[in-house]
Amino acid sequence: MPSAEELKQRIETAIPGARAEVEDYTGGGDHFRATVTAEAFAGRSRIEQHRLVYDVFGAEIGGPIHALSLKTQIAQPAQAQPAQAMPS
Repeated sequence: MPSAEELKQRIETAIPGARAEVEDYTGGGDHFRATVTAEAFAGRSRIEQHRLVYDVFGAEIGGPIHALSLKTQIAQPAQAQPAQAMPS
């Protein structure tokens, strides 16, 4: 059975720049809850965002991973720092 940490690592590896928080909410190793934040979700519907995550696991969903409850969020790009003037 996969662990919450393994699912987190797999999501973050498969979706560049993603951050994932995963918990095993029953303690049985087969029901997970995840919040995934990624810039890759921008411009995609909620269904498409979830599909990106579910595709990481393929046939494992419904098998070893009996349930995976998802919340997806679009990451905000890092704000550029204003340039500081050089003293003259």
